[in-house]
Amino acid sequence: MTQEKISFTDFIASTIHDMKNSLNVQVTALEKIAKQCRDRGDMPGFEDLGHVIYQANRMNSNLIQLLSLYKLGNAIYPIDIVEHSIADLIHETVLQNRYSMEFKGVAVVVDCAADCYWYIDRDLVEGVLINALNNAYNYTKDRIRIAASIEEGFLVLRVEDNGRGYPESMLLRDGVSANKNVNFLSGSTGLGFYFSSQVANMHKNGIHQGSLTIENGGAYGGGCFVVKLP
Repeated sequence: MTQEKISFTDFIASTIHDMKNSLNVQVTALEKIAKQCRDRGDMPGFEDLGHVIYQANRMNSNLIQLLSLYKLGNAIYPIDIVEHSIADLIHETVLQNRYSMEFKGVAVVVDCAADCYWYIDRDLVEGVLINALNNAYNYTKDRIRIAASIEEGFLVLRVEDNGRGYPESMLLRDGVSANKNVNFLSGSTGLGFYFSSQVANMHKNGIHQGSLTIENGGAYGGGCFVVKLP
């Protein structure tokens, strides 16, 4: 009887999947405890748990991105680009992050027409929006705007905050490529930017291809995470 060989990357992917499931259970339990704290007026406990839940959600998002990139790299991801309601996608994404935003006192404004529909891989684009929200949460003072519009044959998704904006070095070097490196001081791996740029590039229509850019300004004068999908 021969033992089936499992590659190291397959083993890591399986481990990541188990970690993700465990984190989901923990987040659900933490949210339940946080709600109990709020209901009994324990606001310090409520706010402390908020920071823990945010970090757990961020880690869960990173694990999902790693799994998606693994599947994409091995050509086993079931890409499914079909027409979806962008307004519904945004609202569901915001709903998933409601506790984190509430803990920090962040108001999330959605600017998207109810009849905005586009051809996308819903799960991947949802991952891009979650990554952008996590990034904005880190830097915003108290307000985030998610906007969607159709411009010149592209779906344009913008996640904007009222923080200090991206540093000039990132804008000059192209923030996407500049964040592919690991920064041990900040703890940044550049995973979110890399994942989002890969998802954008996968969306194609004829000669047109999706893109990810960052800039400063927008409605609030802070950082702007902009994805364009043909």
